[in-house]
Amino acid sequence: MHLPRAPRRRAAAWAAAAAITAAAVLAGSAPAFARPGDTATTASGKNTGAARIDSAVLDTVGRGQESTFFVVLKSQADLSAARGKRTHEDKAKSAFTSLRKEADRSQTSIRSFLDKARVGYEPYWIANALKVTGDEELVGRLAARDDVVSIRQERTYHLDKVEETAVAGPAVESASDPEWGIKDIGADQVWSRYDDRGEGIVIANVDSGVQYDHPALKGNYRGNLGDGTFSHDYNWYDPTGQCGTSGTPCDNNGHGTHTMGTMVGADGVGVAPGAKWIAAKGCESSSCSDSTLLAAGQWILAPTDHNGLNPKPELAPDIVNNSWGGGDTTFYQDIVEAWNAAGIFEAFAAGNDGNGTTCSTAHAPGSQAPAYGVGAYDVNGKIAAFSGFGPSLVDGSAKPNISAPGVNIRSTWPGSSYKAINGTSMATPHVAGAAALLWSAAPSLIGKIDETRAILNDGAIDVDDTHCGGSADMNNVWGEGKLDILASVDSAPRSAATVTGTVTAEATGKPLSGVTVQAQAGTAKRSVTTAADGTYKLNLNADTYTVQVSGYGYATSTEQGFTVTTGEQVTKNVALDAVPVHAVSGTVLDVTGKPLAGAVVRFVDAPLDTVTSDSKGAFRFPVVAEGSFSLTATPAAPVLCNGVFKTAVAVDVDETLTAALPRRTDASGNSCAPTAYNWVKGTSKVALTGDENAKAVKLPFPVSLYGVAYSTANVTTNGLVNFLEPRLGDYSNTPLPSAGKPNGIVAALWDDLTIDSRASVKTATTGTTGHRTFAIVWENAAFVSATSNRVTFEVLFDEATGAITLQYQDISAASPETGAKATIGIENQAGTDALQYSFDEPVLTDRSAVRITTKATS
Repeated sequence: MHLPRAPRRRAAAWAAAAAITAAAVLAGSAPAFARPGDTATTASGKNTGAARIDSAVLDTVGRGQESTFFVVLKSQADLSAARGKRTHEDKAKSAFTSLRKEADRSQTSIRSFLDKARVGYEPYWIANALKVTGDEELVGRLAARDDVVSIRQERTYHLDKVEETAVAGPAVESASDPEWGIKDIGADQVWSRYDDRGEGIVIANVDSGVQYDHPALKGNYRGNLGDGTFSHDYNWYDPTGQCGTSGTPCDNNGHGTHTMGTMVGADGVGVAPGAKWIAAKGCESSSCSDSTLLAAGQWILAPTDHNGLNPKPELAPDIVNNSWGGGDTTFYQDIVEAWNAAGIFEAFAAGNDGNGTTCSTAHAPGSQAPAYGVGAYDVNGKIAAFSGFGPSLVDGSAKPNISAPGVNIRSTWPGSSYKAINGTSMATPHVAGAAALLWSAAPSLIGKIDETRAILNDGAIDVDDTHCGGSADMNNVWGEGKLDILASVDSAPRSAATVTGTVTAEATGKPLSGVTVQAQAGTAKRSVTTAADGTYKLNLNADTYTVQVSGYGYATSTEQGFTVTTGEQVTKNVALDAVPVHAVSGTVLDVTGKPLAGAVVRFVDAPLDTVTSDSKGAFRFPVVAEGSFSLTATPAAPVLCNGVFKTAVAVDVDETLTAALPRRTDASGNSCAPTAYNWVKGTSKVALTGDENAKAVKLPFPVSLYGVAYSTANVTTNGLVNFLEPRLGDYSNTPLPSAGKPNGIVAALWDDLTIDSRASVKTATTGTTGHRTFAIVWENAAFVSATSNRVTFEVLFDEATGAITLQYQDISAASPETGAKATIGIENQAGTDALQYSFDEPVLTDRSAVRITTKATS
């Protein structure tokens, strides 16, 4: 029963936060992205500049060690234009543009400063901060800058112990009856009374990943093209790198799969099983680092392809769940406010550090004023002992905002099974799923964060527990009370018309599943896909639409001027005509123009099996329906300099095409290709000998690496040219890029080498001013693991073009000499971007050369 509500101050000042507290309310304090008024107390009591400095940073650098930290700039983007836009897509585009523009403008000076100081950095636009590693002197110089507001240590958060000791539930394959939490919040009644399961809404999570092909999740993954094929670009992002380089989603913890199941899972576990989902892996496994959380936060606002490139804010999700957190700071506040300005509803877990009585146990980001924090209760309607209470230690605000089922919550688990666990992490996705039901039923609310929160708050069932302050209506134990999505949908503005129908094949009358039905009025778009029986349902605001119905193998049906009015019930059945089919065949050529075997060729946006090029590079799709598609050809390992071929194919007859692979590039635009061998003999010996040694050499002309020009470089015995520091002891090579040092390198042949009496390192300069070549030559270098094996190689820097050429001489079949245990390529100064030619692959041959074309000097 809902108690009458007295007038109260609305949550407008609590700009929506994001759903984030995982089966892991992460232990440890989070770094604050400080705002005016923040204070920082240092252990030593010293302050080296005007900016606030995290005491942990000062403690570390004060001991003579380097610290990894965030440099937060004072300047912040103006997001008022985004908030004023009408549609979610327009809001997201505007917010993205404003944030990127301000970051580019305000970071120009500090990037130049860091480049000159030979310090690598990773910039972020959503928080206007840069990740930097440096010593006490660098911290002091940065803190003294008038554009810096704070310096905060990089931290990693561990999953909360409450989650780790949660009780496991039965591993079963289906659930015919909704879970207790679904019924408790009234979601199942929304399904039956309103025929609403979240259709037309896209939900995301920032978590440990998702098993995308779990039987209860596969059907409504946005990357599911049907018939077993998937496109992960713009639907999945892994800044942790834990899922490998294939771009395929994974979950190496289970937590993310569980929270996604509670939001959208089939078989009775999900609140909004009709919604689509996408995901960002912001947690490495049982922990989440600041860097990956920030990268994930950016991707949520502007999803990218699997390489992190070509952002498209128009594909941002409507809702994002965040079941992680920890600490009492303002970390992530910029991201929360940016999401809300972009019209993305977020929910955050309040944390699992409660004991049932103590107040102020909720943690950030869920305890931050702008965030929508969620507490947990059990099947008996009692607040969970672990649920975090307010008031917030961050800013004094009332927390949580609302409470939801969070004890013995059964949901999807990796391995296609199910598991029951506890936590505010489990409560939060109930709220995110409920928001999807609300927005599907009342599309006029989409992107309107304050109005949505108010309706969820008003629908909640009050629970009178004021021992931590507040009132029966809103207190620091339950927030607004127990989530009741049926009451919220009942009270939502009835501005929608309901359009239902069935899509069939014209010739046979057979229902067509997986067909997209999209309605667009201006920039406002809503789309759903048909169910297995061909049916669909769309709730649309009163307006005039262009309706398109499209599916592979059928001609698109388009109707303009489709008008609906408020409260109207419309039936719109569509019969699609099948289109003719044709064969598509061709040849894959590598970057040198030679036929390439083993390349994987696929239609990205059509449900067709992939094919592999044969020994002559040939491939063939015998049956392809007429239409316009995107085709890719991806080289198999070793990739070397071969990029991914992409082309648009208009299939209207039998098609034959040549898939000439382009040069592979990194995110900065550097590319490589085999080139003619032209050895430059070393003439001047470098005083570099022994094992694990380095020597600085003066460059005869400025050499550019990732847009930064250098006049000196460090040459190491291990086949590296390091532009930032000598960095000794790197005998163990790693793949590129890697956040760990060394960074800012050219890896000519990074292996464990030694320069003994039979070996040498030399340099040489040839050509005339403006057209010179500078060579660094390792002659007869010995492998530490087997000194009888020797290798000769060199790196050439071209003054006129900025190109870097790697050449290899006297390479025999001996395994170490072929690069079987070496890294070859270049890496940027932050270890976030690289052009890797090879890693532990026997790809080198005698008298071979690779030319790397670099971006121009900034």
